[in-house]
Amino acid sequence: MSLSLVSESSNRLVLQMSPAWEMSADSFFDFCQLNSHLCIERTATGKLIIMSPAGSETGNRNFRLIQQLANWTDQDGSGIGFDSSAGFILPNGATRSPDASWIRLTKWNSLSAEQKTKFAPICPDFVVELRSPSDSLRVLQEKMQEYINNGASLGWLIDRTTRQVFIYTPNSAVKCLDNPQTVSGNPMLAGFVLNLEKIW
Repeated sequence: MSLSLVSESSNRLVLQMSPAWEMSADSFFDFCQLNSHLCIERTATGKLIIMSPAGSETGNRNFRLIQQLANWTDQDGSGIGFDSSAGFILPNGATRSPDASWIRLTKWNSLSAEQKTKFAPICPDFVVELRSPSDSLRVLQEKMQEYINNGASLGWLIDRTTRQVFIYTPNSAVKCLDNPQTVSGNPMLAGFVLNLEKIW
């Protein structure tokens, strides 16, 4: 078996696996469990993206983001939320782990118990990526577009470096908000307003 290093940066390593080593969805899940100290994603072409854990400050901001989403999710009751450790197999075959995500209950409940236990073969309806200082903006923008192309209805890319929020929706140009104090999930996430004061 031979592996090929495609690229590396300060916080991520990209390995070309296919065709030298093909992993099934179950094998990839087991591989990730054996290396649970890392965040590992897989692209639609089979490349593995291995990332180190986020810095403490970024982790705190992501915690604040998830806290707000979880509070709204509990009150709304129409969906289920996930943190950054949840992996999802998108329709294009990629396995991704958004920093925060949400899925309508009707969609989530259509999955079997076994599918829910591993990396669920589903694209979240709502995804958020929080850019850390070492993240490439271009890579995150491509990832956000991939979510939209695979069925997400709303995506937010939050860039703390520039205090910008990029809003992604299907069949629309990306909208950029400069230094907003809040961002609204309406109409899809009715009533959800993210307060960015604790995120910035």
